[in-house]
Amino acid sequence: MDAAVVFSDADAAALYDLLNQWDPEQCPSDAFYDELVMAAASVLDVGCGTGAMLHLARERGHPGRLVGLDPDRAALARARSRARHRTAIEWVEGTVAAASRWDAAFDLATMTSHAFQCLVTDAELRASLAAVHTALCNGGRFAFETRHPQARAWEDWNPSEASDIVDSAGRALRVWHETESVIGDLVTFTGTTAAADGTVLRVDRTSLRFLDVAKLDAFLIDAGFAVEARYGTWDGGPVTGTSREIITIARRR
Repeated sequence: MDAAVVFSDADAAALYDLLNQWDPEQCPSDAFYDELVMAAASVLDVGCGTGAMLHLARERGHPGRLVGLDPDRAALARARSRARHRTAIEWVEGTVAAASRWDAAFDLATMTSHAFQCLVTDAELRASLAAVHTALCNGGRFAFETRHPQARAWEDWNPSEASDIVDSAGRALRVWHETESVIGDLVTFTGTTAAADGTVLRVDRTSLRFLDVAKLDAFLIDAGFAVEARYGTWDGGPVTGTSREIITIARRR
């Protein structure tokens, strides 16, 4: 049976919204980005997914230019289908490297939800950072986070940590992740969506790169960024030996 027919890309985008609801009032990471976005005159959200962050910013009265960039066509379709706003949000299909189409157009660029870790090769990282640098105005800021490798988050990605949920179509689903391999700083895992009876509907395979602070900063400096702020917790705590996150605000030099 074709998994794409059983559980389509559009279904997956809708399920993502259920599992990852954007709520700055309840989630510290969402609040962190919401504050930055609302304070910036123009924002490029790289890897915007279904667009929840930008939609909420517009609903809260953000008056400036808001642009979402993502390679996932189904996610962007969902972003476009949300309630219309008096001031439009622009949705653009493309990878991070496509940000080079804009020249000094934004005060802030963001990559939320650990999307930065999807840049897995040196070449991809360099091209993506160069593109974001191009898109930012002089002094513009790039805010993103990565999982700190010392926390070994991938060790918790297994079927015993499954989530049970009822989707918007009324289907009872079970969703879990399972690590396949850890090679150097590259972790490959699968995400499985199954019916309540255990029938597997969809399996997606993803690789993420877990950079430490030194390697991350080397890429940023080479791309023309200076690290303005660095946190290990969403409430502004420093990066320590037990931090699970590396949260970065980098400024275009």
